[in-house]
Amino acid sequence: MAGGEREKKGLLMVNTGNGKGKTTAAFGQALRVAGHGGRVAVVQFIKGKWPTGEAEAVARLGDAVAVHRVGSGFTWKSAPDEVAAAARRGWRLACELMNSGDFALVVLDELTYLLNYGILSEDEVVRALRERPASVHVVVTGRDAPAALLGMADTVTEMREIRHHFRKGIKAAAGVEY
Repeated sequence: MAGGEREKKGLLMVNTGNGKGKTTAAFGQALRVAGHGGRVAVVQFIKGKWPTGEAEAVARLGDAVAVHRVGSGFTWKSAPDEVAAAARRGWRLACELMNSGDFALVVLDELTYLLNYGILSEDEVVRALRERPASVHVVVTGRDAPAALLGMADTVTEMREIRHHFRKGIKAAAGVEY
């Protein structure tokens, strides 16, 4: 880069690992983009239709952050065909959003699970991420991000669990887990 200029391109950021905070960090990034006047689309692939604090909060921002919950809920509580069909519909929507030119950031929340379970083709996802418009930033979240995704990412953050209150029998709490 000549003259100390930095390359301007849409970044691919991955939040992975077995610790808490992957989605929360992605919503923080969404708020940052919205705070600078950019529009954001969030596609949540696994989470069901129940309310979460993040979605409720960004709904108050108007159309700056659009949340699309396309999942059928936790995969272990849903029929495999239902999960796969919802995932494919969600992926088509995600591709439309990434390529629309309407969003500075697209969050693909819990996408890694769909790759790890073989519901979506890793090659197809990698190709779509590579071919998105150069101006679009993307955040992918979920445990066990595949090597291909990690290899192409500009930023990878691993959340690592050291201790979790679930192990003490403390249930999920509104405002902390959802």
